[in-house]
Amino acid sequence: MKITKQQNGADLTLAVEGRLDTTTSPELEKELTASLKGVESLTLDFSKLVYISSAGLRVLLSAHKQMSGKGGMKVKHVNEVVQEVFDVTGFADILTIE
Repeated sequence: MKITKQQNGADLTLAVEGRLDTTTSPELEKELTASLKGVESLTLDFSKLVYISSAGLRVLLSAHKQMSGKGGMKVKHVNEVVQEVFDVTGFADILTIE
């Protein structure tokens, strides 16, 4: 998995590439923990994310909870495979997906 970070003031965008699973989710969790201080708006760009597991969903839920008291979190450019996981698990109702 590859994470590309772009910050513009209090707005943070993380582009996640590859697979977000049991092996790689701690890497995203670590990046979020290190990066969210002072961030008011979080965007996750999943245009190059090919797979997400329950471990990845746990990281997203944690980030969503952290950002809900601030400006919020949105997920962009979700492919059909990842969208199906969001739909089946109910995450489509929790997350802001564009």
